[in-house]
Amino acid sequence: MTKKSGNKMIDKQRLTGFIRKEWLQIVRDPSSIVVAFVLPLILLFVFGYGVSLDSRNQPVAVVLETNAPEGRDFLASLRATRYLVPRLAVHRGEATTWLVSGDVKAIVLIGAEFGERLNGSVLPSQPGQAPVGAPIQVLINATDANTGRLLAGYVQGAWGTWLTHRSYTTATGLPTLVNVESRIWFNQELDSHKSIVPGLVAVVMTLIGALLTALVVAREWERGTMEALLTTPLTRAELLIGKLVPYFGLGMGGMTISVVVALILFGLPFRGSILLMVLSAAVFMLVVLGLGLAVSTITRNQFAASIIGITATMMPAVLLSGLIFDIRSMPKFIQLFTYVFPARYFVDILKSLFLVGNVWPVILPNLAALAFMATVFMTITVVKTRRTLD
Repeated sequence: MTKKSGNKMIDKQRLTGFIRKEWLQIVRDPSSIVVAFVLPLILLFVFGYGVSLDSRNQPVAVVLETNAPEGRDFLASLRATRYLVPRLAVHRGEATTWLVSGDVKAIVLIGAEFGERLNGSVLPSQPGQAPVGAPIQVLINATDANTGRLLAGYVQGAWGTWLTHRSYTTATGLPTLVNVESRIWFNQELDSHKSIVPGLVAVVMTLIGALLTALVVAREWERGTMEALLTTPLTRAELLIGKLVPYFGLGMGGMTISVVVALILFGLPFRGSILLMVLSAAVFMLVVLGLGLAVSTITRNQFAASIIGITATMMPAVLLSGLIFDIRSMPKFIQLFTYVFPARYFVDILKSLFLVGNVWPVILPNLAALAFMATVFMTITVVKTRRTLD
């Protein structure tokens, strides 16, 4: 009926009754259901469809100063790509006005001697020089640096594709010193959604485990129901286990829903082990639950718990975990700072399991870091939880 835990006794019947009480409290609380099941779906839809690191259908001005068929052919190549929307300008001044006003993001200038230079009709200015090529000029609005870099790459890609196609359709061929053949692994379409959606599982579990737990337990302190619990025969171990089990189940349920939506709705692959996914999610859930209980135990106030929960869990899970921004592109001191947040490790595991597979050099160190954090936060929670009101 009972078993010892140190000098304390754990009564199974009492513990079961307390867990059932917690489940009933969750079921009867609409806000908990919304946070646990509705809000994760909203996050998946918003991030999955609304957040994209790809830059598609970007308007660009094209100044065509030549009547050569090669110029019109390159313009048609620009129109064929899904990333650019060319807009023909009469002259450079008009294109510049569009760029300054923000109507277009870049200018592609095809000069008057484009056809002659491409066909080798324009000779070098001095004997012994290499043949004069047919360059294009690209002016980019880089107020958004990331979009500017993407646009430069898209135009260069369209230019290279057009030159390659031209070499196959003309007798001159394409003079190249190096033949580059690219192979893209794990995300062949370069679809940013496939790199973002797996990490959303970490955001969902953080939301349920840390934020919801911190708010609900802090609410009990504010409403006085925690004092009523402290008057019962519940031991400290039973109190902690009873609080952990229901929210652990909610978190794993949210993880399951998120994974199913990612696989079915977004068409993501899953190349790793399901059991390894469940194990990693369980360890991460213990981390965020321990963090949420620690915050609520220390603050005993919903407002303070929400501020600390958002600052310590949700914001880092989105901004400093590698979910959206590459950690290696951050300043060095920020990179070191990211090691404090558990979502950083879980996002690496998720991306590996979804897109690559069971890459043990990635999974094992991150899983060990999560296990260490779970131990630390659970220890803090146990130490700070007392059966007294002080």
